[in-house]
Amino acid sequence: MADGVVAELAAQARASGRLGIDTEFMGEGRYRALLCLIQIAVETDDGVRVEVLDPLTEEFDPAPLAALLADPDIQVVLHAGRQDVALLRREWNTELRGIFDTQVAAGFAGLRAQLGYEALLHEMVGVRLRKSASFTRWDTRPLSEEQVGYAREDVLHLLQLADALQSTLSDRGRLDWALEECRSLEDASDEREPETIFHRLPRVNSLEPSQRAVAFELVRWREETARETDRPVPSVLADAALVEVAKRRPASLERLAQIRGLNESTLRRRGRAILEAVERGRERDPIPVDGDRPAPTDAKDAPLIALGEALVRARASEAELAYELIAARADLQRIVTSVRTSDKEPEVRTLQGWRRAVVGDELLELLRGRRSLRVGPGRTIEVTG
Repeated sequence: MADGVVAELAAQARASGRLGIDTEFMGEGRYRALLCLIQIAVETDDGVRVEVLDPLTEEFDPAPLAALLADPDIQVVLHAGRQDVALLRREWNTELRGIFDTQVAAGFAGLRAQLGYEALLHEMVGVRLRKSASFTRWDTRPLSEEQVGYAREDVLHLLQLADALQSTLSDRGRLDWALEECRSLEDASDEREPETIFHRLPRVNSLEPSQRAVAFELVRWREETARETDRPVPSVLADAALVEVAKRRPASLERLAQIRGLNESTLRRRGRAILEAVERGRERDPIPVDGDRPAPTDAKDAPLIALGEALVRARASEAELAYELIAARADLQRIVTSVRTSDKEPEVRTLQGWRRAVVGDELLELLRGRRSLRVGPGRTIEVTG
């Protein structure tokens, strides 16, 4: 794709104030997903212009589009765009501002959350897509006409869909809520930080501080190895095996071979490197468990969580909001636990911003025994107290 076409697209998007964008990528067998195609839709005097751009060609220069995506005055329309945002931020070294995600917006328009693009497009604008090449090798060249046609369809009606959703949300007074939710996508990233991965390891908090130091070094070695070889992280060393190695801290290949989860190939190719990482961990300062441990759950929490969920679902239905936008079971568990153990409110989304106004305050009152639920006429849930 000639640089002139990319510059033209950027200029047309600036003139109209927005663009639609989608990507195709391959993540299988790699450390991180490979960006394979970018589909752009921009409005022109003649309608909508769609271009399929190939980032795998040497002459492709994304600079004009990268600058456009970072401009908060340009609306960037995507569908289920978290992975797209993460890829573009990394590959193009840019930020994305002014995001409008049609899947996120659908949840504020009385439609279910996580609605697929094809279903949402049919629901909102009556368009049906011909999904014929969704599971395909996007990293092979040349691409077939079928693949290019599929890629084009993914953005051909995207701006039209955004118009329909924004009109509906404006009529309901929910557009600002949807835009606020979309802003959270701006920080989407597929960068893997060793510190974050370490804290997410299974059973890592059950390790002694000296064992945790070994686990951290193993995580750092595993990330470097996977990145350098462009291999999936679990293929280098699985989480369960990593934690077990950290727990036992073997000093020889014979001891290492006794740990379950390490196959012959891993021992042969990476055994020495694993032992070296273990030794570096032994030399590190111990890593204690930081911060306050979360309060333990209680079997008696389950009915309270169910009670809270009933209230949230009722209020979400009344407000024509997708329940998933307001709370998850983990949010309700933290709220129930905090009410049981202290008066300090947990930092969960259900108790923040517009969600608190819809149901958060009422939920706290219910769990503190100051409100009650009953079944009203038409099997509706009523709040009393």
